[in-house]
Amino acid sequence: MHTAIDLFSGFGGLTRAAKDAGLNVLWAGNHWPAAVEWHTKNNPETQHACQDLHQADWSQVPKHDVMLAAPCCQGHTKARGKASGNPQHDNSRSTAWAPVANAEFNRPEFAIIENVPEFMDWILYPAWADAMQRLGYSLAPHIVDCANLGVPQHRVRLFMVCSRSKAPLHLQLQQHQHVPASEIIDFAAGKWSPITKPGRAQSTLTRVKNGRERFGERFVMPYYGSGSGLTGRSLDRPIGTITTLDRWAVVDGDKMRMITADEAMAAQSFPKDTQRPDNHRLTMHMTGNAVPPLAGQRIIEALIAAA
Repeated sequence: MHTAIDLFSGFGGLTRAAKDAGLNVLWAGNHWPAAVEWHTKNNPETQHACQDLHQADWSQVPKHDVMLAAPCCQGHTKARGKASGNPQHDNSRSTAWAPVANAEFNRPEFAIIENVPEFMDWILYPAWADAMQRLGYSLAPHIVDCANLGVPQHRVRLFMVCSRSKAPLHLQLQQHQHVPASEIIDFAAGKWSPITKPGRAQSTLTRVKNGRERFGERFVMPYYGSGSGLTGRSLDRPIGTITTLDRWAVVDGDKMRMITADEAMAAQSFPKDTQRPDNHRLTMHMTGNAVPPLAGQRIIEALIAAA
């Protein structure tokens, strides 16, 4: 097992994972030009395709041992769009057929498909699983909290391990010690503002007050919406799920700020030398969409050990 390709390669979490696990990533495909640009900067040796993978010509893709794919998850998540008849989400769910099309043409020995656990609740999941099985793959779903793989973030994801074997390949995943949020928060960084200032939402002030009572002067908390209730989270545990939008705030005494793009990347386990845009919003979007490289690496290493 030496070579891999990465479908929906995005910011390159699975590509970095594969490289760190010792695989040569030959090809990466994505429809979003900005993601392809930065993936290329970080992986210049990989062949890139910027296109809608619904239309990919799989005969142009180099032969490979492992197909890595993280199809769009927005149409499956609880957070975004279970609403029936949302064309955008119907279209995003259909991205899951691209790995099937590549599997039919190139027949890699293994595939790892990453998504949210709700992928398996998709009305077409039985048809998707049947298609993969008809192509000779056994399917082993692994639902994993990436924090248990050493990522400093609670992020529950599905890693579907597909193997051309008679029996499904259930990986032996070692439980790693949780890495606390304190490891990734830099209190000397970012743009701080006073907690008490005109226009600050009452719900924010309530969360700060409750957080102080539980955790003292320093903690993280969701700035928008729900998550971690009405308090916040101790810096002694992993941060909550990093999303594509600014969500987590850091509190230090009487001031607060949103987490920085560098902190979000660290929470996702991207190495410090990863090149990224200067644009905060673009970096947050690509980072929040990514597969944590360390989680992917540990899954791939377990696959290599089991194969």
